[in-house]
Amino acid sequence: MSIPAAYLGVILIWSTTPLGIQWSAQGASFSFAVMARMLIGLAICMLLLRATRTAFPFTMAARQLYTVSGLTLCVSMLLTYWGALHIPSGLISVIFGLSPLVTGVFAALWLSERTLTPLRLTGLGVALTGLWLIFGQPWPGDDTQATLGTVAVVVGMMTQALGLVWIKRINLRASPLAITTGSLSVATPLFVLAWMIADSARLPPDMTPRASAAIIYLGVLGSVVGFTLYYYIIKHLDAGRVALIMLLTPVTALLLGQTLNNEFIPAMGWAGIALIGTGLLLYEWRALRSLQSPRPTADNSPPSNSHD
Repeated sequence: MSIPAAYLGVILIWSTTPLGIQWSAQGASFSFAVMARMLIGLAICMLLLRATRTAFPFTMAARQLYTVSGLTLCVSMLLTYWGALHIPSGLISVIFGLSPLVTGVFAALWLSERTLTPLRLTGLGVALTGLWLIFGQPWPGDDTQATLGTVAVVVGMMTQALGLVWIKRINLRASPLAITTGSLSVATPLFVLAWMIADSARLPPDMTPRASAAIIYLGVLGSVVGFTLYYYIIKHLDAGRVALIMLLTPVTALLLGQTLNNEFIPAMGWAGIALIGTGLLLYEWRALRSLQSPRPTADNSPPSNSHD
């Protein structure tokens, strides 16, 4: 596989995922949209697992990992899909861009990792200031719902970050495909249950073609292909080049939201977004400096962020 093609693929998939979430949740109920996406993703993962004869660990540690990953995935995605109904899709990508910072805080508190250097703490403070500005903005539509939607996505992002640190604490060696399959096996029945509670197990009566296409797109590309490509590039590129993805995808997602979805972001909202980007730049500065090195080195460490 071409590394540049994989790199570009991750940027494209992660840039379009927030818009796909919003389109699927608007064309069908948010609980049905996320359930259908995960059913598609699980089916594809199980087929790939069988076709590639990938080992599927089922030890006590593996079951614990699947449970933790599945539960945090369920909570994170339900909150994100509901929040996507009330805020611009580009803002979702910006909020999830904070995930490396939040993951670093959780890792320092839980795993006693010395990752919070003065520069990183400065970046964290700048990013939180930007988030504070975003919360204070009158977004289009119902202000209360927009605020709640922002809170939901932020909590969803933090839940995902907590899950990543928890998974790292378990420290199970397994293939990404096996971990994804096990996680979806736990999460998908919970998504079905959420759909039964929220929608009384009713199918959408008038789901639009755009919503159907978005669900299929997210189930195939967002849940399976994007995850696989991401793990592929972290094995072949240094941390700086991987971190660059976190800086690029919020920008491209915002541009796509404005171009394809006519999304409006107030001026102070842009200021908050700029501060978040600056904070992330400071937080990843050490890794980004590696871009000056003449030859990239492989980075086989676990990723600091996993997108929605």
